[in-house]
Amino acid sequence: MHHLSNPHRGKGLMPLSDSPAPSVDAAAVAELLARCPAHAETPLTEAPAIAVAAGVASVWIKDERGRMGLGSFKALGAAYVIACDAVATGAADLSVALTGTTYVTASAGNHGMSVAAGARVFGARAVVHIAETVPESFAERLRDKGADVVRAGADYETSMALAAQSAEENGYILLSDSSWPGYTERPHRLMEGYLQMAAEALDHCPKAPTHVFLQAGVGGMAGAVAALVRDRLGNGPRIVVVEPEAAPALFESIRAGGFVTTTGPVSAMGRLDCKEASLIALKGLSRDADDFLLIREEEAAAALAPMRAAGLAGSESGVAGVAGLLVAEAEPLGLGPDARVLCFLSEGPA
Repeated sequence: MHHLSNPHRGKGLMPLSDSPAPSVDAAAVAELLARCPAHAETPLTEAPAIAVAAGVASVWIKDERGRMGLGSFKALGAAYVIACDAVATGAADLSVALTGTTYVTASAGNHGMSVAAGARVFGARAVVHIAETVPESFAERLRDKGADVVRAGADYETSMALAAQSAEENGYILLSDSSWPGYTERPHRLMEGYLQMAAEALDHCPKAPTHVFLQAGVGGMAGAVAALVRDRLGNGPRIVVVEPEAAPALFESIRAGGFVTTTGPVSAMGRLDCKEASLIALKGLSRDADDFLLIREEEAAAALAPMRAAGLAGSESGVAGVAGLLVAEAEPLGLGPDARVLCFLSEGPA
């Protein structure tokens, strides 16, 4: 485990001034989701055994495995963007509002499922590029949701570049869960969808958390949750971002004082194995997060058994925030017997 205290806390990274900050308009998300018959709140579960192992007073875990039947928090992202697009057409029958529209993306996991599901609900087509390393079982899940699957590229970043090229050549709508210069509008709205998860968690925590541990890949989930925590609870909670040691995109950007591209081996935390951060997420987290942690592969794997014993089985990616809590050194993060920690189980077992 490696720890970095954020020197930009409260100010943010000035080189990112042209990127928007994450939204905090949770009411807009709740209003749209209230019209969705598949929407239901996910549970917030207390995990006393995890608290004992971490040496803290309490641990609450927001369990996103059942979100809209898609198995992860990503159901709140791309599908929310597509729903907003459908509503904006003014169509009386939303099920055909986006007929003739094609969304294209790249995915290493659940983002592609959200694009596919959202497209099918509103009459659009989905094309999902996946890297050579993505299991065929996931490709079949995408096809079952109605997506056209294209294997392209050795890694996620290459797949996304090819998806962007396909969008330009074919007139498709690119729907990425990351953002970069000139591409921020849809990822900004996508991150807004994640506010629903954060709002539910904060609404149901018995007491305000003193710490929030957030796993991150490109940083969309972490950036959205952190923004709402600051909006609602101010500077009180200590926000800790957890990444794989093999994919330290946010950690290294914070350390460098600006966006950097990282390299590293393939991580078992596949949903977090992103070598470049989303600019929107980086802007928000450079302002809102207090600490950044890198965890090793074995540290993520070690969290699987205690989570499973608590009835909260997940993948290495899904439990990475809890893994960070379990290996964190108490003193640098202000952890101790009075700490109340909020974590997120972002997906079920792989």
